[in-house]
Amino acid sequence: MRKVLVATIKPFAPAAVEQIKKIVEQAGYRFALLEKYTDQSELISAVADADALIIRSDKADRQVIEAGKNLKIIVRAGAGYDNIDLEAATEKGIVAMNTPGQNSNAVAELALGMMVYMARNLFNGKPGTELKGKTLGIHAYGNVGRHVARIARGFDMKVSAFDPFIPAEAIEKDGVEVLSSVEELYGKNQYISLHIPANEQTKNSINYELLSRMPNGATLVNTARKEVIDEDGLLKIFAEREDFRYVSDIAPDCADTIQEKYAGRFYFTPKKMGAQTAEANINAGIAAANQIVNFFEKGDTTFQVNK
Repeated sequence: MRKVLVATIKPFAPAAVEQIKKIVEQAGYRFALLEKYTDQSELISAVADADALIIRSDKADRQVIEAGKNLKIIVRAGAGYDNIDLEAATEKGIVAMNTPGQNSNAVAELALGMMVYMARNLFNGKPGTELKGKTLGIHAYGNVGRHVARIARGFDMKVSAFDPFIPAEAIEKDGVEVLSSVEELYGKNQYISLHIPANEQTKNSINYELLSRMPNGATLVNTARKEVIDEDGLLKIFAEREDFRYVSDIAPDCADTIQEKYAGRFYFTPKKMGAQTAEANINAGIAAANQIVNFFEKGDTTFQVNK
């Protein structure tokens, strides 16, 4: 009997666990749960006889992958998958997947919420500004970017996007202006909502040169990864421009400096909060379980990320 292990330091909602268990057991597999573990060795031990692994922010590193002698598939319940060692998984013939789109609305709502928070001066009682009529640039128009555009248009913002990997007509049909370069995106918009992945091409790519192009009243909103920000450039733009603000779903390494010098011009969530809604939690878990069943029963590798 195949064993499906759900290993989560940050547990799924109980309703999600119940749904995952139901899907797994209805498929005739054995369900196993490891929650709130305190040491990676616990995961290494638990995965030893598992055929499939579902994780959230947990690290499926080379040690875990090599310990999983029976592993055929690892699914990260969420969009990002940089916590899976893809090279090690590929070497062992293990399929690695994510669950794109399941937490997209949650992340988008957080992005707009943080924009409102900064526009209203962190709700400190002083007059702020409105989002209506302001320009918003979406950097990467994937699942999250599309939801950001939908919500922002409800605020009556002027929305544009840059994504060289998405056909222009797919963006335009959403009523979003297509821009031809990342430089144009930053030069045209007071608000930038950042949704690029962290890889060798994008790490430190959001630099001083780009940020300095932003018009007066600039606010950068990062619900992606901290690694895409060039922090030297970030500190330089903070020092040079009193109008610049930065809000992020994960604190940068230079957070202490920003907190010391630039009060009222930043906000960092205490931990990554983008997918932290009951709905996203349940949706991603259910999707992960269904993808595992479809993989074993139908050979479905639609969401494989280590092809």
